Amino acid sequence: MKRHPLERIVRPQAMVLDVCCGPKGMWFDKRDQRAVFMDKRRETHVDVYPCGTKTNVIDPDLLGDFTNIQFPDNSFRLVVFDPPHIEQDSVSQITKKYGSLSGDWREMLRAGFAECFRVLEPGGVLIFKWNDCRFPVKDILALTPEKPLFGHKSGKKMGTHWITFMRSNG
Repeated sequence: MKRHPLERIVRPQAMVLDVCCGPKGMWFDKRDQRAVFMDKRRETHVDVYPCGTKTNVIDPDLLGDFTNIQFPDNSFRLVVFDPPHIEQDSVSQITKKYGSLSGDWREMLRAGFAECFRVLEPGGVLIFKWNDCRFPVKDILALTPEKPLFGHKSGKKMGTHWITFMRSNG
């Protein structure tokens, strides 16, 4: 049986795919063996703040674009989708750390949702994170035909939404 070319990257216990991991800021263990970390860039940024410096390392297991995920259908039990949520206007510390939206970004996010659901196993879970500082979450959720199960707002201004989807078994 021919092996998929990405099998050498996926650890046998990997059940989770983070499709735009950035500096892995939400992860307790940035090297968690249960996950495959993907991003379209590999970079290091040193940000200077009044209270000191912070080094942000973007070092995914796999370089890739969330609009064209290079794994077969039904590959993961859980997918994490935390795409950039700011249009590229300048090279700020935020866009260096998390990336930015550009071009027809609505179509990009639509394709990203479709790819995330494609690589999920039937019954698998998608965790979607969105900050609606620029674009309301209701407009972003309209980019997928999938219906969320539940969500939670967090952050100082309650602008970050954590939304959970479950892929149908069909």
